[in-house]
Amino acid sequence: MTRIIEFSGTVLTAPDTEHHGLWSVDGALTFRRPAAVPDLVLDGWVIPGLVDAHCHIGLGPGGDVPEQMAEEQAVTDRDAGTLLVRDAGAVHDTRWIQQRADLPRLIRSGRHLARTRRYLRGFAVEVEPEDLVEAVRKQARAGDGWVKLVGDWIDRDAGDLAASFPARTLKDAVAAAHDEGARVTAHCFAEDTLDDMLDAGIDCIEHATGLLPRHLPRFVEQGVPIVPTLINIATFPEIAAQAEAKFPRYAAHMRSLWERRAGRVLEAYEAGVTIYAGTDAGSVIKHGRIVDELQALHAAGLPAAAALDAGAWAARDWLGADVITDGASTDVLVCAEDPRRNLATLRDLKSVVLRGEVVR
Repeated sequence: MTRIIEFSGTVLTAPDTEHHGLWSVDGALTFRRPAAVPDLVLDGWVIPGLVDAHCHIGLGPGGDVPEQMAEEQAVTDRDAGTLLVRDAGAVHDTRWIQQRADLPRLIRSGRHLARTRRYLRGFAVEVEPEDLVEAVRKQARAGDGWVKLVGDWIDRDAGDLAASFPARTLKDAVAAAHDEGARVTAHCFAEDTLDDMLDAGIDCIEHATGLLPRHLPRFVEQGVPIVPTLINIATFPEIAAQAEAKFPRYAAHMRSLWERRAGRVLEAYEAGVTIYAGTDAGSVIKHGRIVDELQALHAAGLPAAAALDAGAWAARDWLGADVITDGASTDVLVCAEDPRRNLATLRDLKSVVLRGEVVR
């Protein structure tokens, strides 16, 4: 390990707080200058490592992936500045990644839980409503404090998006997860699914493309954040085109959700709904695209500093991870410019430091 690193530039300990004078000693941050001469000096704007709050390390287009591919996914995310990943469902057992000091920190949620034959083949544990509660308990015990539900998907009989599970079953399932000490998040595209999820006491919503003005006060009051995954929502027109001939109603619905994607996110932000950044990398979306997602949030109307916060300080606080504090692990990025004013500087990082080691 590089024993002492000096960070000689401006340190952003919060979105609106600048500090000067930071060192890493044996992998831990300190604001006190060490007596010894540093082994390495890094100059530039320092921020905590980025967070991808919706990522699938260990998942590919067909489901499970070999260990080598999971490692490549993790390295790609790390080199793009993602040093903390909240897993949003994977077939591959990624616990071994948590033992690797050179790979991003990983908070696992286990397998997706979906309705039988109502999700992508090979991705999820598929269950009927009567088995959902027990399946939730099993995944809560297998993961790191999160359970992932597939809240809705196309119902081929109806020809459109439809809820995966009855509202009463969802309440029981969320209560079971909470009883096990886990939080629950859910894939939600459709409008009505959000009402059921909020009624059930959900802890987070992924995508939230069906967000309507009537939902906003409840999201704020219940403290439920959203992870919009805008770079994934960008694929909706292609999905609609593929479905048009067989499921025209579904195709029209997906286009409608795509058309109001930016307005929906801005309305949520202005209403006070908490937003976190996630890419949905792992099946269709390539890994290493967290900066694309931050820029998409900014393009939707969030100030650059707020978009960065959604993938840095705020996201780390939410997940119980270190930011830049005395004694915290040295998981930081060094940028050439102030990233609050220019998110593009994150595309060409000067240094990536993970657990006190310069990994890029």
